[in-house]
Order: sequence, then structure tokens, then C-alpha cells
Amino acid sequence: MSKLNTDQLFEEILRARTRVYHVGQRTPLQEIYPSNGETHRTFIKREDLGPINAYKWRGGYNAVYMHHQKTGCKTVVAASAGNHAQGVALAAKALGLKAKIFMPLSTPMMKQISVKRHGGDAVEIILTGDTYNEAGDSAKVYCKTKKYTYIHPFDDIYTIAGQATIADEIMLSEKGPFDIAFVQIGGGGMAGAVACWLKKHNPKMKVIGVEGVDQASMAASVKAGKPVTLNHVDTFCDGTAVTRPGDLTFEICKKYIDDYITVTNEEVSAAMQRMWNAKRVIPEPSGAMGLAGLSKYAAANAKKVKDKKLLAILCGANMDFSKLSQVAQRAGIGADKRHYIRFHIGEKRGGMLGLLDTYFKDISVSEFLYGKTHESEAFPIIGLEANSARIKQLEKDLRKAKIKFEDVTLDADVRYKIINYNPALFKHPLLMHVHFPERKSALRDFMRKVSKISNVCYFTYAYSGEAIGRALMGFEFENAKDRQKFLAAIKDTPVTCKPVEESVAQRILAGYKE
Repeated sequence: MSKLNTDQLFEEILRARTRVYHVGQRTPLQEIYPSNGETHRTFIKREDLGPINAYKWRGGYNAVYMHHQKTGCKTVVAASAGNHAQGVALAAKALGLKAKIFMPLSTPMMKQISVKRHGGDAVEIILTGDTYNEAGDSAKVYCKTKKYTYIHPFDDIYTIAGQATIADEIMLSEKGPFDIAFVQIGGGGMAGAVACWLKKHNPKMKVIGVEGVDQASMAASVKAGKPVTLNHVDTFCDGTAVTRPGDLTFEICKKYIDDYITVTNEEVSAAMQRMWNAKRVIPEPSGAMGLAGLSKYAAANAKKVKDKKLLAILCGANMDFSKLSQVAQRAGIGADKRHYIRFHIGEKRGGMLGLLDTYFKDISVSEFLYGKTHESEAFPIIGLEANSARIKQLEKDLRKAKIKFEDVTLDADVRYKIINYNPALFKHPLLMHVHFPERKSALRDFMRKVSKISNVCYFTYAYSGEAIGRALMGFEFENAKDRQKFLAAIKDTPVTCKPVEESVAQRILAGYKE
């Protein structure tokens, strides 16, 4: 079906509800508590609680079942970076079929293991290509050669009909009616499916499509009046990293989605953190995209959404564990709570401490990045935990005091934790592992005590959530005598200091000469 046949689509949705529950159960619809003074109500459809921890078991099973019924195929083929592969694997095993799953070479082992867990001996994984598109092209060529059946991840009426059972469950939940639904968009299968079924039963409901800033192929297509292909998509939200929407999904989304909004990776990370705080669940990035869009829209339209019921879908929680560090770093930025400021101050003893004591008494410091690069000037970068209003007041105070600064929150050196420094400028340096109680004044009291005999020439620290803060600090001294005074002074503090291993110190101090 290359053109939208609404009657046929709705018929297939009704039929899908009689099939998909052979391999999974209905997922809950839960309300999460307001945050930041919100006056609307937020409801989340928990697709992470499905049999593959994502929604694609619905469309995967329905499509495999229907194509098997129509063609009698014994082997199906799919291309996927993760969740669609698991859905097809689950369906193939349940129906006694074989499945060939094409996945990019970069697919994390966790996702490959999950596919095999759901499909068992019925599934063969074929790793090929660097991207989903390349894996998909290989899968389609393989299908033509072997005369197998290809199960499209989104641009197939049976896949779409299966995904629409999400909306069916929402309508039957008795928690509506909802005023606005936010649906994340990759290829458009889930978004179109949910939008058309919700609007059929509640035409007054507004449906907003949510895309990543560098993934917005559907909004671009709707604007152009035809499907367009992006040259590049960001892959942080890998589940929605699709360069071109489907022909069929484009028609559905164009007709049933009212508006579009884009979200940054940082805003998605903040939504992931909000789900952790609310329900102790960590969505995959694309799984939290709907909530990110909801939060962004609500913040910009507080009066419009007052007392309204807003809906988002947590569409998956299959995330590579190694991604958590990126999420944690970006969440505070996305929630507009973490800011990075680069200061221009004098390179002198106690200069950084004076800055902290004067302007940061009521602001939590989450990160330090500093290295000595000049004899008389210093450029520390400080990560701050505070809302926008407090940051604006800080900036006002700094301007009044004629302290030079700049916001570097989104700069590459901050993102990648690059610290520029020149060890040739260090004087009698000593590198230390510094461990201190993670409370407001512990480290500052320590720095205050040693500031008369030492100067900080290198400093890297990031809040980790532990009771003990850990920093790598470089101290320099006018002479060897002051260095010995420092070692004596630090013994009588709640801060523990341990010299950095000699081989490591040599690498860090490469270029330093006595």
C-alpha cells in the first residue's frame, strides 16, 4: 500500500489487536508527579515493560504473522539496530519460522545477545555495514536473491497496525481523555500509528511529533510535501536515527500529526533522568524523546497546558550501559540546571578560592577544569548547578565586578573534558589524588588552608554522586621548603591526599623541567 488507505489501515488495526497478545501483554499507563511547579498532569505509556523492553514486539509480530499467512514464507528477513530485530526474533520463534537479522557492525553485543535470547535457534544474526541504512540495503538484496520475505521496521501496513495497539490500550485505559500526546518519530511507524488511532477516537486531541534536532526528517518531509532524505543524522538517540521516513508513514503523519517539535540530546538526557527519579527506570534515549518534547512544550506554554492531561510514550529501555556516563553529563544541561562558565582571573595564589568564596556561596559546584597556561592569567572552567534565574544573577554580579567570563556549556572542550595546560610553567609541582567529604565547604576549607604556601596549577573534578569527592590536583610551590610545609599542613585535615603514581605524574608533567 504505497498510498494511504485509511479504511484498510483501521481494519488492520482492529485485526492486530486479536494477534499481538499471543506474545505479550498490555503495558501500563502511569501518571508521574509534577516537577518544577508544573500545573498539568503527565501520563507515560510504559512500553519498556513489554516482552522485549520496547514497543516493537507489536508491529514485528503482526507483520511476520500476516506475511507468513499471505505467502507461506518459512524465512523472514529484517534489518535493525536493535528493537525491531528483537520483535522479529520473538515472532519467528513463536510462529516456528526462521529469521535472518541484518545488523550494523557497530551493534553493541548487548543487543545481539537480546536478539538471540528472544529468537534462539530460529535466528541468525548477520553483521554488515556501518549504519542501519547499509544493513537495510544488504538485507533487501539478500531477500531478492534468496526469495525471502522482508519485514520492514516501519513502512509496512501490518507493522504500523501492530504498533497502533499502543494507542488502543491508551483509549481503553479509562485515564483519558488526553489533551495532547507527544510521539517520538524515527521512520514514523509508531508515531503515525498512534496518532491516527488516537485522533480517530478523540478528534479534539492534539498530537505533536517529537524529533531530535539533527534527526528531523519527518518535519522536513512534511514541509517539503514529500519524503526527503537527510544527509546525516545524529545517533545519540539511535532508535530514531532514520535518514528518511517511509512513504506510507509520511502520508499518515502528514494527515494526523498536528505539529512538530525538536529536542536536543541534553533535553532527552534530562527526560531520562526524570523517569529515573519518578519510576526508577532508565529509558533508552529514543524512549525518552516523547517526554523530552512534552517537558519542552509545557515549559514554553505553561498557560496553555494548565490543568491539561499530557501523554508521552516511553517506547523502549534497551540502552547500552556504557552510555550512562554521557546521559548523566548531559542531563543537567538539558534540564537547564547545569552550566559551564569559563573565567578570566589573575594567576595568583588563592585566586580561584577568592572567586568561589565571593560568588558561589549558594551555588553547588559540580565540576572543575583547569590547567595553568600563563604566568599571570588563569582561565578556570567551573560547572555549576543552578537554575537560569540564579545564573543570570551571577552573571550580573560578575559584570558589575568587571570579572571576565563566558558561557562554554556546549563547547567541545567541555564536552570532551579537554584541559589545556603548560607544565613548563609549573614550579616545583606535586600531583595529588585529593579525596574529600562531598559537602559544601570541605574542599574550600582545604584550599583555604594551603593557599598561603601553594598555588593550584592543575585541577580536574566532577561530582559523581558518592559521599566522597575525588579530584586530581596539581600544586606548585615557590621553593622546595614550601612544598614540605604543604605536606605537613595537609595531614591535619578531613581531606586525604595521595601522590599520583610516579609514572603517571611523568606523563602528565611531560615538558616540566626543574
